[in-house]
Amino acid sequence: MACPSCPSPSPSLTVSTLIQSSYQLYYELAQALLNGETEVPELAQLPPGERDAKLAQLTQALETLTHVARQLRAQRDKGGALELEGVEVRAQLDEDKNITALVPRQPLEVHETVAECMIYANHWVARKIQESFPQQALLRHHPPPRQEFFNQLQDSARARGFTIDTRSNKALADSLDRAVDPRDPLVNRLLRVMATMAMSNALYFSTGACQVDQYYHYGLALERYTHFTSPIRRYADMIVHRLLTAAIATEKGAGPAKALASNKELEEVAQQINNKNRAAQHAQKVSTELFQCLYFRDKDPETDERCVADAVIYTIRANGMLVFIPQYGLKGAVYLKNREGQVVSERQDGGCDWQTGSLQRYLDHITTITAAGTSTFNLFQHITVRISVQPSRCHSDTIRLEVVSNRPHQAPETQAQTPQPQGARGRSQLVQEVVRQAEEASQQAEEKRGRASKLSKEEREFRQSKCPNLYSLLEEVRELALLDLAACGAGGGGLGAAAQACATSA
Repeated sequence: MACPSCPSPSPSLTVSTLIQSSYQLYYELAQALLNGETEVPELAQLPPGERDAKLAQLTQALETLTHVARQLRAQRDKGGALELEGVEVRAQLDEDKNITALVPRQPLEVHETVAECMIYANHWVARKIQESFPQQALLRHHPPPRQEFFNQLQDSARARGFTIDTRSNKALADSLDRAVDPRDPLVNRLLRVMATMAMSNALYFSTGACQVDQYYHYGLALERYTHFTSPIRRYADMIVHRLLTAAIATEKGAGPAKALASNKELEEVAQQINNKNRAAQHAQKVSTELFQCLYFRDKDPETDERCVADAVIYTIRANGMLVFIPQYGLKGAVYLKNREGQVVSERQDGGCDWQTGSLQRYLDHITTITAAGTSTFNLFQHITVRISVQPSRCHSDTIRLEVVSNRPHQAPETQAQTPQPQGARGRSQLVQEVVRQAEEASQQAEEKRGRASKLSKEEREFRQSKCPNLYSLLEEVRELALLDLAACGAGGGGLGAAAQACATSA
């Protein structure tokens, strides 16, 4: 039952504890301290000697934690843990809640440090509750993906000269580590994205509902795993906390371990959590697409430089290709043939036009053929695309991508000066900005108090906005529907008669 990927702690460590927080750090500041920064806003008011001592203590603690996390990760890597890639985008808002930028998440080592510590805790809690409740413990497993799901990944890698071995998670991890193009780091990133897309979903389950050999977590390379570290935002973690509390109470002599629920009841709860988790993932995906559309909706794609970006082709389709836009963390389809039967044709200056012609699709490229010649788009090639919003009266708006040039996009100087995400800024600049924001906090509070006197009661108590928004529009439509309903029932008969009259008239 022991996991060969993780070191074994002493059983005496399974106790209830209280943790006193000494500092409140956010990820970027913690990473800056690890990289040698010496400014911490919390310590700015202390005498120099005391400040230096606390700073040294804090930095040493972070370095120790990082070292431990590296060792834990190395142990899991030996067992076949996968380092996959996802696309996470954050919308930056101004004071008026307008979207000013779409910023892809910047990975930091401190992110991995915290994640590795949580994985370690989750793993050992899973072992503990499964030992105490062999038939009624809530665990999380990740079944191995079906081999046919790797076809796109393998074909794409082969087109670039790489071989992806998918016989095991260890073989897959090693193959992805070797599939590196020194001329273009995005190749490896996109291959990892495709590997992520091939994965099956991780699921919660009751230990009595599965065979022991099905407990394995493929992505993390762990024999036992659960979710324990986030009870404030996940119901599964609350159940696991209750199971762990019961297991610890049994160790203290409170009697034999008593399950909180039967295997059948716990499995029903697990299926409900899985359904809600899928719904939450879908909501997150739709939310990201919504914010992307809101960002580009008020921009003219013909004149706004922010609507033209560099894109990388990662999949060839029958009538076009799928591309990834690193600047915005955006993925979408680029069509090379329109409804009129015209195809994209490259001009001598590198631009593209629509002309009558045909398409020929191959494994690693797609070619358009017109009277003016041929244009070829290769897998992992950088091209220039224009981003616009396709409005819809029946469904949500969608992002529309079209080819501008068969060549990489050269960002103008004005675009290079746009605000960068915090993770891409200089570390000294980041810390100085935090200090500056702290100094301006009192001034901003005074300004807010001055504005509050001009707000209505609804705005003060509920932060309701007076600007036009989708919620207000839907409320107006609902009120109009109620007015129509009342008109239908004006002759008497109550609500039932009104509804029947409206249904008859429809």
